[in-house]
Amino acid sequence: MSSSSLVSLKPKECGRVKEISGCCKAKKRLYELGLHKNACVKVVKNDFGPIIINLSGNKLALGRGLASHVFIEH
Repeated sequence: MSSSSLVSLKPKECGRVKEISGCCKAKKRLYELGLHKNACVKVVKNDFGPIIINLSGNKLALGRGLASHVFIEH
């Protein structure tokens, strides 16, 4: 299995959250949004602007800066 940042995934690609890096504020914000280790995510849109993912049946828009802290195993 390979690991990459959420920013580098293409639409319709799925994976599990392997690691969340960054400062405490970024980690806390992502955890509050439901992104934690082993959470399953699917990329809906990743062309320009925010990245839209499907997380537990809900769509979530993340800015590219915040999304770059999330590493996915796929």
